[in-house]
Amino acid sequence: MPTSRSSRWLALGALAVAMLTIGLDTTVLTVALPTLAVDLDASNAQLQWFASAYTLVLAAALLPAGSLGDRFGRKRFLIGALVLFGAASVLCAYAGSAGTLIAARAALGFGAAIMMPLSMAVVPVLFPDSRERGRALTIWVTSTAIGLPLGPILGGWLLEHFWWGSIFLINVPLVLIGVLAVALFVPESRGSQDRPIDLPGIVLSSAGLLGLTYGFIRIGEDGWSDAGDWALVAAGVALLALFVARQRRAAYPLIDLGLFRSRGFTLGSGLATVINFAMFGLLFLVPQFLQAVGGASSLGTGLRLLPMIGGLLVGTRIGGRAARTLGPGALIGAGFVVLTVALVLGAGTTVDTGYGWTATWIALLGAGMGLAMPATMGAAMDALSVERAGSGSAVIQALRQAGGTIGVAVLGTVLSAGYQSGLGSAAVRPISDSVAAGVAVAGQRGDATLLDTVRRAFVSGMNQTLWVCAALCALAAVVAFWLLPRRPAAPVEPGPQPAPVAESLHAG
Repeated sequence: MPTSRSSRWLALGALAVAMLTIGLDTTVLTVALPTLAVDLDASNAQLQWFASAYTLVLAAALLPAGSLGDRFGRKRFLIGALVLFGAASVLCAYAGSAGTLIAARAALGFGAAIMMPLSMAVVPVLFPDSRERGRALTIWVTSTAIGLPLGPILGGWLLEHFWWGSIFLINVPLVLIGVLAVALFVPESRGSQDRPIDLPGIVLSSAGLLGLTYGFIRIGEDGWSDAGDWALVAAGVALLALFVARQRRAAYPLIDLGLFRSRGFTLGSGLATVINFAMFGLLFLVPQFLQAVGGASSLGTGLRLLPMIGGLLVGTRIGGRAARTLGPGALIGAGFVVLTVALVLGAGTTVDTGYGWTATWIALLGAGMGLAMPATMGAAMDALSVERAGSGSAVIQALRQAGGTIGVAVLGTVLSAGYQSGLGSAAVRPISDSVAAGVAVAGQRGDATLLDTVRRAFVSGMNQTLWVCAALCALAAVVAFWLLPRRPAAPVEPGPQPAPVAESLHAG
């Protein structure tokens, strides 16, 4: 185990690199879909599966990955996941058919499902001092979040200069750095090796998260009236209810439901989910606005998202300093207030709004995320023991992943309803399908009036969607101020580890 301060921070750097690859891979595909449709002769359904295969496997494998890492060793699982992620990236880059790419994207999702909770779980192992752990979580969260808007920027640039497979090869050098650094600097850690594996719990949790996630993906595409989509959601909820019932009775459960008796864990993970809801909504809405209304290219759209990254970096910097004098309730509440203000400003967008206004509110939104996100993670992580850090982190990540997926479905439906309402008599297919389709039809017809109607209808739907996000963030601010401590806890210096944990830490 690294004992020097420099070794701990080098280990954290390795984890940050690993998480950056996941953020990149979540969004980099979006700019390549038109190219993939031509080069791989992919149908619309296959294009959807390029993204869905990654998301679904990621959601289904999160909880088992965290628990198995606790059982068999987080470092070895993390290195294995990085190797898998790198190999799957190469397979994606050189896929010769749509089916091969879908399978490779599923493998990427499996690797990411192991990397996310286990990289987070070793943070309290590396930084038992609560003050250092807060700074470490800020770096971990920032590396995750920055990868999301960077994906379209790097992807757009690579597509303009190289072939589409290059968007996946950018993962390979980052993965190699991550593997070497984790091997050298991250200590092995695990929970009790005597706990049997809860196979029924793994099956129920994976199937439940799979059904819930896929159901909301379909709802986002088909709307809220499809009975088959709701049947998938209902099946997922039923399986998760059976999973919870089993966890209450099991002698060695997959997750410790007692964690939810901790106010910090419950509210921290719940509020982190709300942030993911708002963030995925932003990444769903703003690129469409910049392209369809502003006329930006794929690369131009990515570059115009840079103020969000700047705001995020400023917010995390301010939040890290404020954490010395403010408790999680005040810090998280302030972050959600900034998020609310940013979303209200965004809801004032018009067709004629210049980019300066957009840059201002998305920068504020990034700052709000930077203030609130590390603090929500910290509130949740403080409730975890080293023994169950993997499974506890997996619960947090599973909730965030579900929140992002459900957020896109809910906000997509609000956007669609507002867009179609704004179209009026022009609400006919394919114009009513999406703003991109509407702009394309107007361009083919050379109809400036229709183009203006389509753009105004989209802005109207976007503003309604941002008002929904603003209301949710305002409610979250009240909850944080009211229910979480507004003063910082006294710093707790690391004491001696319990014997089984200490032995397991030195085993690697």
